[in-house]
Amino acid sequence: MFEIFPLILCGGSGTRLWPLSRKSYPKQFVKLIGEHSLYQQCATRMTGTQGAVKFAAPTILTGSDFRFVVTEQLQDLGVDPGAILIEPEGRNTAPAVLAAALHIAKTSPDALLLVAPSDHILPDSTAFSEALAKAAEAALSGELVTFGITPDRAETGYGYLKLLEKSADNGACKLESFVEKPDLEDAKRMVADGSYLWNAGIFLFTAQDIIAAFEQHAPESVVVPVKEAVEQGKPDLGFFRLAEEPWESVQDISIDYAVMEKADNLSAVPFHGSWSDLGSWSTVREQSGLDVDGVATSGQVTTIDCKNSLLRSEHPDLELVGLGLDGIVAIAMPDAVLVADSSRTQDVKLAVKSLAAKGARQAESLPIDHRPWGHFETLVLGDRFQVKRIVVKPGASLSLQSHHHRSEHWIVVQGTAKVTIDDTIKLVTENESVYIPLGAVHRMENPGKVDMVLIEVQTGSYLGEDDIIRYEDVYSRGQGAKG
Repeated sequence: MFEIFPLILCGGSGTRLWPLSRKSYPKQFVKLIGEHSLYQQCATRMTGTQGAVKFAAPTILTGSDFRFVVTEQLQDLGVDPGAILIEPEGRNTAPAVLAAALHIAKTSPDALLLVAPSDHILPDSTAFSEALAKAAEAALSGELVTFGITPDRAETGYGYLKLLEKSADNGACKLESFVEKPDLEDAKRMVADGSYLWNAGIFLFTAQDIIAAFEQHAPESVVVPVKEAVEQGKPDLGFFRLAEEPWESVQDISIDYAVMEKADNLSAVPFHGSWSDLGSWSTVREQSGLDVDGVATSGQVTTIDCKNSLLRSEHPDLELVGLGLDGIVAIAMPDAVLVADSSRTQDVKLAVKSLAAKGARQAESLPIDHRPWGHFETLVLGDRFQVKRIVVKPGASLSLQSHHHRSEHWIVVQGTAKVTIDDTIKLVTENESVYIPLGAVHRMENPGKVDMVLIEVQTGSYLGEDDIIRYEDVYSRGQGAKG
């Protein structure tokens, strides 16, 4: 039995799956395929005992904006994390992996660490656990192991692994080199050769071996500042915050470039099961259930004489109709719609850049804004007024706060709100309302056991989310933080 410590990487902005995936809520947290988010599927895949593998509680690496999302989505699964490490800023995979390795090595230097992106789909957990057991044998002998996917087509969107030789039992093979994303002709050649695998970006090694590799290949640019960030880091609620000052000097670099391409103790384990990084809408279509005409749909969608297309409606009140489409991706959301030729889905990130350049809110933000206490969505926005729908989870509470520039009207439409206005505390039940004057110190709480929903009408000269003076906050957010 091999005990494996999963390290789940939850960074990234997910721009290639815009408009569903955005910087404010990237694809790993979205229900793209199936009933759970990709992050939840990843965590489920690495929980409990599977074959010869026993998983320890996962270590999660994420940014401050997503710390409550990763916690809530694990709670929905009944999974307790071993640790949640908060990066002050995204610095790619190398610093994140080293920080987690150093954190775990304090108590378990010989721990087997499994590094996994949170936004991949890998439905065959049995085959994966079998590959893990083979990889564990190599990792315990001092190898840095990467997992390679047996290619079934000439793919230009992935990097490749060149094997030195093949293993007769599909166990660990010595790795000759990493190959950058090829052009189509090179991809065809490599697939025909048979000694190349897709680079899945999944790794297995012991904590002490990967730390030693970093010390050898990236001592100054990565090791020194990351060690300082871990040593100076502090617990915060249920999280561990890496220290901000040393983290600022960490090199922004992937683990492939920092260590793996330089090390000489490399092995790869072939994985023959289904896998996808869901790196474009075309790959989402391939992993979705297709009808006889090659069409995949999701949500309120009607198709007429369509072929080889993906159509998704991401709101229950939004009906998407496709008529005579062939090779089209159409993703409809209340605030943005993407219509693209299937051959151009790798270029969706260019559309996001164009939107950002002209200052469009849709480039990075979703209509629904997620908060530790629940979420809200803007229904109407004018020059001096805004109407929101706010949902507060059972037992949750917004911060005690006031505003410089706006007053608010709250109308409870579901559940009961416990409302504080200056020195007054009262319950506001369904179909009742309350007025919050400009400058009043106020808070809303949900004392019930079901979601509390209210409609908020804001009026004033400035309606931005940063117009907050915060007095108390159970989530330890600073002044000006949203929500």
